[in-house]
Amino acid sequence: MAGQSCLISNDWICGEYVRTRSQELTDATVQHVWITVASVAIGFVVAFPLALLARRWRSVAGPVLGLTTILYTVPSLAMFSLLLPFFGISAAVVITGLVLYSLTILVRNIMAGLASVPEEAREAARGMGYGPVRLLLGVELPLALPALMAGLRITTVSTISLTTVGAIVGYGGLGNLIYEGMQSFFKAQVLTASVLCVALAVAADVLLLALQRLLTPWARGGAKKARKQARRQGRKSGPEARQKARTA
Repeated sequence: MAGQSCLISNDWICGEYVRTRSQELTDATVQHVWITVASVAIGFVVAFPLALLARRWRSVAGPVLGLTTILYTVPSLAMFSLLLPFFGISAAVVITGLVLYSLTILVRNIMAGLASVPEEAREAARGMGYGPVRLLLGVELPLALPALMAGLRITTVSTISLTTVGAIVGYGGLGNLIYEGMQSFFKAQVLTASVLCVALAVAADVLLLALQRLLTPWARGGAKKARKQARRQGRKSGPEARQKARTA
């Protein structure tokens, strides 16, 4: 009875809403996840060759970066409206828009990651007979992974947020529930969908961070060495500081 009363009184926090609308929440969450995954995956597939072209030919870098930056500045509502004549009211409108938004972050991070690879590593690989493709896949990409994964994390979190705007065409995942709840001023629906959206972003960021740590074990080793070195320096500096104080 108490659970029903929170629906009647339109409370922000309502366990009865979660219980009675669990299937609706699940369906919206699943739609939100697959739109995000599809958008980020397609965005990466498009951004990777663009970044390689921009790195290979400097004359291409300016136009590529400029175009992706301009696309990122287009408001999401305007972007989806511009895409409607081409795709109609479908998930493709939302996914295409999200892919275009992802390019500026992914292209820049891929280029930054590849640029951070030490030239000595490239020269050593070439001396061992590595060709361009093997050099890219076996040396440059592994060393560029931290910057690349950082770009993926930022893109994924921002895509989860922007997916909610897809509610204007009925493909916004949890955004559909937020939009409907705001129209009817259904507090529990708005809050629950919003919390789930935030939880998705946090979970995705944590998962990608764990994947990054799994793929870059050498980075963990370097961080541990740095911490050990700092602790040793701290232990050494203590006696030295006391000695200086006594001699001062």
